[in-house]
Amino acid sequence: MSAYQELTRRFARLSAIDNALGILHWDQETTMPEGASETRGEALATLSVLRHELLVDPRIGDWLDEAGSADDLDDWQRANVREMRRLWVHATAVPADLVEASSRAVSRCEIAWRAARRDNDFPGLLPLFEEVLRLQRETARAKAERLGVSPYDALLDYYEPGGRSERIDAIFEDLAGFLPDFIETALSHQAARPPIEPLSGPFPVEIQREIGIRFMAAAGFDFNRGRLDVSVHPFCGGAEDDVRITTRYDESDFTSALMGVLHETGHALYEQGRPAGWKGQPVGAARGMSLHESQSLIIEMQACRSRAFLEWAAPILREAFRGEGPAWSADNLYRHYTRVERGFIRVDADEATYPAHVILRYRLEKALIQGEMELADLPAAWNGLMEELLGVRPPTDTLGCLQDIHWPGGAWGYFPTYTLGAMTAAQLFDAACRADGDVLPGLSRGDFQPLTDWLREHIHSQGSRWSSEELLIRATGRPLDAEVFKHHLRTRYLDD
Repeated sequence: MSAYQELTRRFARLSAIDNALGILHWDQETTMPEGASETRGEALATLSVLRHELLVDPRIGDWLDEAGSADDLDDWQRANVREMRRLWVHATAVPADLVEASSRAVSRCEIAWRAARRDNDFPGLLPLFEEVLRLQRETARAKAERLGVSPYDALLDYYEPGGRSERIDAIFEDLAGFLPDFIETALSHQAARPPIEPLSGPFPVEIQREIGIRFMAAAGFDFNRGRLDVSVHPFCGGAEDDVRITTRYDESDFTSALMGVLHETGHALYEQGRPAGWKGQPVGAARGMSLHESQSLIIEMQACRSRAFLEWAAPILREAFRGEGPAWSADNLYRHYTRVERGFIRVDADEATYPAHVILRYRLEKALIQGEMELADLPAAWNGLMEELLGVRPPTDTLGCLQDIHWPGGAWGYFPTYTLGAMTAAQLFDAACRADGDVLPGLSRGDFQPLTDWLREHIHSQGSRWSSEELLIRATGRPLDAEVFKHHLRTRYLDD
């Protein structure tokens, strides 16, 4: 058997473990009883160690060298070897005992975070949270030494291959300079118009769920290979051919849960559309989290908050909730879904203020990983920076630094991909609309196929064949351009 064949067998086994971990994590967040947390933590830690041991086998390095010099591989196979090497380097940089300790710490902290968020108890979470951060710092230092980058960039690289904070700093500084005046102008523009008509509830959860499923199906979600559930924090997870998405419901407001469903559907479409011929292989995986976030945001923000989509959705929502009057018009729903508001919660933020939420988290997590601040100082630092960037100060930690699961869950270096993804989504949607004039008309009749066909061809089916930048250039004709995102914001929020 050739070195390349040995590698594909090994990575197929790793993928199978990832599938099991994905379902166990989904179950932990949706249906697992609290009393099972310790047992589940042990199972997750054991599988994580087994996965790590398979990936750091010394023979893999030899196989990679041999496969890398083979002259009988095609472009996809060479890209597969490149992605295998990237994953192997990340894994071999971290000792197995650190992987196990981190997995256990994260499992304990995730469970404790749920209660801390509910009870506004940051001090109660702090000991477990500090252990997660301590181990993340150790992991960052180990990876940084191997990759030759800063500790923060070593964590970022796992989620955004090739991503570097120097470039993100420049992008975010530009946005931080643009957003305050833009947000103020958008708020003034909004205030000059007649008031938005309120949508009167209650909105039963079962009806919200039925509408969500209908819209998922319209977008192209394959229910033979996925499902919708409820969790504290919406997410997309699961396994290959078993994509699990979640949302959370509020009977007084259907708008948030519905867009949460559509956001996660975008993630799921990417997962369901990955190249079937490369299932279980690294080259068949999604191309980093910025691209992944772009796929959720192109469905939620670009498509489903558009006037075109809401022209189709308005009568469906009105009938389902037995709504009457001008509040249920497409125009009023559009104004609900494009309302700019200074708020505390990232997942409920509009697309104008959302980047400020991400810049806040990016700056704080970078400072925490680099040891420039301690975790005990996080609530005060969070509140001060939120006041600076968004003009609001959280009255509780539940509305502040306890709102996200990412840090307690061990996802450090992830946050900047949200805004990079929003910028990418704007650029991809612009390219899709220029390539196919039926994208927006299609949305106005509930037909996503012109959009999803374009995404399948240019993004989903490409897996990790190309770097993020090359994939974007191939799809849109240029690298990431912040001006496209700014133009989208000005057009949507100032030209109406």
